[in-house]
Amino acid sequence: MIQTILRKDAQWTDRLRLDPSQKLWWRLAAFLAHSGDSWFWMIALGIIWLFTRDDWHNRAAMIGFGIVVLALSVFGIKLLFKRRRPDGEWGAIYRNTDPHSFPSGHAARAALLLVMAYGLGPPWFAGLMLVWSPLIAISRVLTGVHYLSDIIAGMLLGIVAGWLILAMQAPIMRLFAIFFIT
Repeated sequence: MIQTILRKDAQWTDRLRLDPSQKLWWRLAAFLAHSGDSWFWMIALGIIWLFTRDDWHNRAAMIGFGIVVLALSVFGIKLLFKRRRPDGEWGAIYRNTDPHSFPSGHAARAALLLVMAYGLGPPWFAGLMLVWSPLIAISRVLTGVHYLSDIIAGMLLGIVAGWLILAMQAPIMRLFAIFFIT
């Protein structure tokens, strides 16, 4: 049964995968795939955290906390399953530093950001994440670094993690008070 599911997953993934000769679509998918990199988000959040003293300071700290906790969770799950990434050449940085694909950390992070944007606001940020989140997730399949099931599992994990972190916001802020303005 599991082998049948994995075989179907590989077939659906192959159908969605872009051919790099489709230059415009390929570049767009590659840009979106990289836009979900954790280092990019942590640098952006660090800058916001350093140079703001309003709601954005606390949002940046809370979202940064969520990204770190989620990254550790994804890493642990990947070590447990050790599913190899789909064959391909693009995404050498991902293939070399993290050869495991299940679940997708990018899809998990995109879903976490979506949930946290809705929970923390403002509405324009949530709206932006509503558009960006599924695009980042599907771009990982389009560029060939993840299977479709990696994306689905990652997004589910990100949604759950986002809800849990938002539910625990008050204790997190107390425990890590040095990072928050109250």
